[in-house]
Amino acid sequence: MILFCFLCAIATAKGEEQVPLVAWASDGFALSPVSAPSAGHTVSVEELESHLNTALSTVPHNLLLFLQDRLSVDDFTLYGGVFGNKPDSVFQNLEVSALLSSSSLWLPSVSSSATALVSTLLQNQIDAAPLYMNPDTLAQMRLNASVAALLVFRLPYSGGDMMSTKEVLSGNDEVIGQVLSIMKAQSVPYTAVFTALWPSRVIEEVAPAVQSVWSRSLLQSRREEPTATNPPLEFKEKGSTCILLWAEKLVVSQYRSEKWERHDLAPKTFGEDVEPNLSGSSCNETHSLLVLNYEDVLNYRSFKLIFVMNRRHYKVSARHWFTMDLVHLEYDGKTATFNGSRYIYAPAEYSYRCESVSSSRYPQLSPHSDKDNANDWQISFDDFQIQGFNVGGKDFSYASDCASFFTPGIWMGLVTSLLMVLALTYGLHMIMQLRTMDRFDDPKGPAISVPQTE
Repeated sequence: MILFCFLCAIATAKGEEQVPLVAWASDGFALSPVSAPSAGHTVSVEELESHLNTALSTVPHNLLLFLQDRLSVDDFTLYGGVFGNKPDSVFQNLEVSALLSSSSLWLPSVSSSATALVSTLLQNQIDAAPLYMNPDTLAQMRLNASVAALLVFRLPYSGGDMMSTKEVLSGNDEVIGQVLSIMKAQSVPYTAVFTALWPSRVIEEVAPAVQSVWSRSLLQSRREEPTATNPPLEFKEKGSTCILLWAEKLVVSQYRSEKWERHDLAPKTFGEDVEPNLSGSSCNETHSLLVLNYEDVLNYRSFKLIFVMNRRHYKVSARHWFTMDLVHLEYDGKTATFNGSRYIYAPAEYSYRCESVSSSRYPQLSPHSDKDNANDWQISFDDFQIQGFNVGGKDFSYASDCASFFTPGIWMGLVTSLLMVLALTYGLHMIMQLRTMDRFDDPKGPAISVPQTE
């Protein structure tokens, strides 16, 4: 009960998408204590890695990761029985397991970019590749308590039109209970983590009922602090800017020594005091090539991140479009190439923007060839924006966002409106078909005789 009340009471101001994370160990083991984040603070990737390194240092390295598609603090409020209605809680197995543990780790607000890498972070803890499982497969296996393993269980959030969210979450909790029962039956100690890839809903404001005077003043001071944004990267040809690039993070990761090693190139790329090496870049009316040259990246002496863009005329739309066809990684004479032309495109007069461009999670970038080294690499660009043609100055043109215009909510509204219009049209048509009587009986006169033919 304490867990869910705590999760429900903490909400954050507008910011990055947040997902809760819960971790606990099997009976007889305790997680190392971790300082709880302050109210309103969102745990970043680096902070999550530090928390996991500390908490998992004294517990079994048989790791269970229950990774749900979507989850938010609101789900615990709606379906966790936090208002005393415990029989209706859909998290009974999760709550009992966490309360029986000697200690637990509660992180109610973790950035979705961090939870997307939680499998990699846990993998780095034990140097073992993840195994994607289900309870039936796990029941047929015989685990060794002395051999570290990372077992990943993917859990849905939506069950389609025939199942409600409460029913899906209840089914997920039963899966958690089955897995923990199997581990207990085999006498294998474990450490479990429950989180999600994306929030099921974004909390916009702190609820007045749980917002204290101290938290209001803290959030107010945070809003008043100016946030400095680095200008976009410019490449100039003959004195005029022809390519613009900006991203919050430019993360490249390589799998070696049975773990993923990552490096963020953004600090070396953006900033007033940063002068990136753009030698090899070029641009004209139909082709743009942006080459970012680095040194000492993941222990490689030379490292290049290359964006290849092309501008073409399409007869169907009767206009020019630009596509980011390829993204190259060149490192000490080797290459890894990703294809992005299928998803990364925009009208030639616009810039392209996307909250996340990745080769792993909902990938817009895919390995260009099986013979290439791209399968050993992962690329992730956060808050990514690029323009390779028709640049009018130091600012981006109107952005063509990667998000679809017709979202599920818009489609639902359109379909509902159409059904209401059809019902209204049918009702008006029926009313217009009503016919009133044109003859009436006179009680003092003879009765009206209506022929059968009428």
